[in-house]
Amino acid sequence: MKIEIKYESSWRNSFLDGSNNEPLPPLGRKFVGSMTSLKTKENYILRSVTHDTVMGVLNRLLGDQRKLYQARAREVYYFKEIEPLVTFEDQPDYINQEITYIRNISGSEDQNSYTGMIKVDDPIFCSDYSAQLWGVLALDIDGLYDFILDGKKVEKKIDLNPLNIIGRLEEIFKLKPVLNESRVNEAFVFFNNKYEKYNGLNRNEEVLLISLYCSALYLQLERLSTEFEVSSAKTKAGGLSGISNNGFTKKDFMARYTSGEKKRIWGNPYIRKEKIKGIGEVTSLMEKAGGTLKIDIAIDREAALDFKDKIENAGVSSFYLGKKGLAYVSNIRV
Repeated sequence: MKIEIKYESSWRNSFLDGSNNEPLPPLGRKFVGSMTSLKTKENYILRSVTHDTVMGVLNRLLGDQRKLYQARAREVYYFKEIEPLVTFEDQPDYINQEITYIRNISGSEDQNSYTGMIKVDDPIFCSDYSAQLWGVLALDIDGLYDFILDGKKVEKKIDLNPLNIIGRLEEIFKLKPVLNESRVNEAFVFFNNKYEKYNGLNRNEEVLLISLYCSALYLQLERLSTEFEVSSAKTKAGGLSGISNNGFTKKDFMARYTSGEKKRIWGNPYIRKEKIKGIGEVTSLMEKAGGTLKIDIAIDREAALDFKDKIENAGVSSFYLGKKGLAYVSNIRV
């Protein structure tokens, strides 16, 4: 028995983790198609037509809309003896990459945005310790080393505004890592011994300047606490909101100093960008395919005619092949 299926715009990517061949977790399968998730290579998931895909289609042609693992779990499963006899050949006419906007019903948080009015009058920006605390960010690199290693007082000034401060942190984040030697190494060793969570190196064992500056803020907060009451600068956990020893998170920083909640993202274009050595930046989009799926079922004529009758009685006109797209039976031969 031969079944020929035509399909168009069949998605060849998955934006959910886990497997479709097992029961759903209590909270459902995790969405891994956000811009942040797609920065991880493993979350750009390619899919192709497999034996399970074909068996899912055959069950669908009988009118069964359950997941394949559910159909297989039944005591009376129509394809129990037939599955080993099923072979297929996928013949795509095209495989395109297109920009597709994915809806994310879980509502992820925008990493770089905020909502509401800015609280420029928060105590952390208008207290007697504020100028010296945030002035650390105004130091140049040599001045930073003098502050960390020699305890030099901070005289530099920075506008005490959350937008200006987060902007300065973003500038520091873009600075190139430096070799772990001389005064840099002394500062690195100082923080490595002082803060358990400090991890200021990249893969090349170079020192990340953003980690030095952020840890220097914590060092300054500690030094200022001997002279000022700095409790208004700290969160309930005892740290600086949105700032750790290794870096910062804009959404968490701004969430404390704005009147609104963190901004939600309900969707995004499905795009992954990565830099490959020797090639440059490569952009991967949603893959969509169209073509023909040819299914061979090595059963006797009587069983084939029975299966064909069941397909015709179910009257399934069109269906998905894999994720989305449109598929239909173009020919059945017994």
